[in-house]
Amino acid sequence: MTHLIVNGELRTVSSDPDTPLLYVLRDELELNGAKFGCGLGQCGACTVLIDGQPVFSCLTPLLLLEGREVRTLEGLGTLENPGPVQAAFIAEQAAQCGYCIAGMIMRTQALLERSPNPDDDEIRGALEPQLCRCGTHMRIIRAVKHAARSLSAAAEATK
Repeated sequence: MTHLIVNGELRTVSSDPDTPLLYVLRDELELNGAKFGCGLGQCGACTVLIDGQPVFSCLTPLLLLEGREVRTLEGLGTLENPGPVQAAFIAEQAAQCGYCIAGMIMRTQALLERSPNPDDDEIRGALEPQLCRCGTHMRIIRAVKHAARSLSAAAEATK
């Protein structure tokens, strides 16, 4: 048994310790936001945050995660109440096929948590490991900037 904190909730999973986190999330915990793309850590469709850092869940074995905090797309918001980054991607129509978008959103979330007002080079650098073949790159960059503005405005409103 392995104990993880998934989207703020302590979860106990029984998968083999060598099982990649992606399969634990999808098959055992029924969290399907992270996608299987290449299985080789080359496309980023499976990206989740572990202790706030983006990782390829297809390459991360369960045995490395005891007691660690895992955040998935489902942990950022819901269909009815999307989180700020999710809402920005929706508003900017950043998805075409949608396959890369979960990973893009997770990398954006990590970026904005460490750098609330990133410039274009920071955005491109943070998203570089993600593969998008649909060509919505400019809309994705607009979505990241939109999310940064939304989060900044929300922070100002709470002061």
